[in-house]
Amino acid sequence: MKLFTIPNLITLANLGCGCIAIVFAFQGNLIWSAYLVGIAAVLDFLDGFAARALKQFSPIGKDLDSLADMVTFGVVPGVVMYKLLELAFFSQHLKSTSFDLNEFGTIANPANFVASPWIYIGFLITLFSALRLAKFNNDSRQTDSFIGLPTPANSIFICSLPLILGSDVSFEMNSSGAMKLMALDSNIFANLSVSPWFLLSITFIFSLLLISEIPLFSLKIKSFGWKGNELRYSFLAASIVMLVLLKFVALPLIIVLYVLLSIINNLVKPKS
Repeated sequence: MKLFTIPNLITLANLGCGCIAIVFAFQGNLIWSAYLVGIAAVLDFLDGFAARALKQFSPIGKDLDSLADMVTFGVVPGVVMYKLLELAFFSQHLKSTSFDLNEFGTIANPANFVASPWIYIGFLITLFSALRLAKFNNDSRQTDSFIGLPTPANSIFICSLPLILGSDVSFEMNSSGAMKLMALDSNIFANLSVSPWFLLSITFIFSLLLISEIPLFSLKIKSFGWKGNELRYSFLAASIVMLVLLKFVALPLIIVLYVLLSIINNLVKPKS
């Protein structure tokens, strides 16, 4: 029984990225957490590619892949959403409250601020990701396509929100020397990223998408010809254009486009 095959080592690297991403997320460094999820998504693609190329398939590899996905694409987005909701409710509080900077130049938490219990709703993403992976492992319909949103796509959507937010939060010092949170810049996506009600809505919607019965096309390309890959190539081309024009803002929009194209494809393709 071989444990340390090349595909398994790639899967373990995916898992390692997920573990470190969790540490960064709890430290409040959601940007690096997002970068690590992006690296893990590439590794998640490569382990399957390596297994097919080297013909190194095994039950251990399948189970290991699912366990790694649960951490990287299940636990990490749940923690990121939890931290985003914490920031969102904190930001709401700061809009009406003055506060001082401590000696290290960071925001001192006002004594009268108590985090809303709603922030724990973010972990619904983790719970529904577990259901999604268990369903996928036991659903014979999902060999060439997906039923419900794949966990990597969901994780990319959630973890890209901090990249959009970036450093757009600005502060202003008033006449008494205290700081107040100012409105974000004109970037509507950055504003939404610190809206607790938007984030809660996203949490509920994407949790349901994970276990939905919506068929979604797979990006696995078996042949490189145009015929049979029209939808895949069109989606990839549109994604590249969006990334060039919108940069990080494109990431969640690409996932939304993926879902919409799948729904349209389901409506127009002939039923067998």
